[in-house]
Amino acid sequence: MKKTAVYAGSFDPITHGHLWMVEQGVEMFDELMIAIGENPDKKYAFSMEERLQALRESVANLPRVSVGSFKNQFLVNYARSVGAHYILRGIRDVRDYEFERGMRHINDDLQPEITTVFLMPPREIAEISSSLIKGLIGPEGWQNEVQRYVPPPVYKLLLAKYGRA
Repeated sequence: MKKTAVYAGSFDPITHGHLWMVEQGVEMFDELMIAIGENPDKKYAFSMEERLQALRESVANLPRVSVGSFKNQFLVNYARSVGAHYILRGIRDVRDYEFERGMRHINDDLQPEITTVFLMPPREIAEISSSLIKGLIGPEGWQNEVQRYVPPPVYKLLLAKYGRA
């Protein structure tokens, strides 16, 4: 049986931490589907189309990776609908662990045939999050700081949206 996994998030924007997860997923699974979830209660910095494009460009060199999106659907049900038997999730800290542990149990209630796989990123990227990136934007010199945490297509998108020096 082909091992297919879904790695989902808002990716607003994608970071090197997200890319680390994708690279690990490529090594672990036959196919990795990256899915951008749309939460109607959340305000995004970038449109769905901008996030999809940045994500596609950021993973274009990786084999067996596809990019898509879903909304108004539980992740585990989306995974089932695309034929995935695994959900890939990252845990950076205790807060992530508590949240992901609860979601894993709920997902098991909804779709017991889908297994959640957790990965913990290395220390040097564990603190990188989309929220951190957005929080760095604004002060003088933000471009140099942000550039080290995001792939080039995302950096280009950030410069277009928030301006250069």
